[in-house]
Amino acid sequence: MQMEVSEEASQADLDRVLEGLTAFNAGEVGPPNRRALSVLLRPETGGPVIGGLVGYTAWNWLFTGNLWLSEELRGQGLAGRLLGAAEEEARRRGCHSAWIDTFNPVAKRAYEAAGYAVFGSLPRFVGDRTRFFLSKSL
Repeated sequence: MQMEVSEEASQADLDRVLEGLTAFNAGEVGPPNRRALSVLLRPETGGPVIGGLVGYTAWNWLFTGNLWLSEELRGQGLAGRLLGAAEEEARRRGCHSAWIDTFNPVAKRAYEAAGYAVFGSLPRFVGDRTRFFLSKSL
């Protein structure tokens, strides 16, 4: 057996690790029924995305991996609206809870305003910033 350490694993190798882990977990707790989920904002006239949420649902949970708003859209309550739209779709898919994480204090406040509560943290995750893990019952 040989061990490789690399920054550039092939997509086939990465897929094999994910498939193996997914099969193992499915045997332990059942299939994840993982489905991608995105909520995107575009200008009224169309064009490129100016904000959005990207995540997935699995094991009856919503996970938000990325939430971004262009500078001019921040501070208008749109993060909460993006989360609300994703949560509505997650409920439709049978999800009972949601989780998200951040090390941005402004984002943390927005998530808390949307009903999320901190369940864990990693102090000094980057510089003096703490990474917060938040969840919400749907």
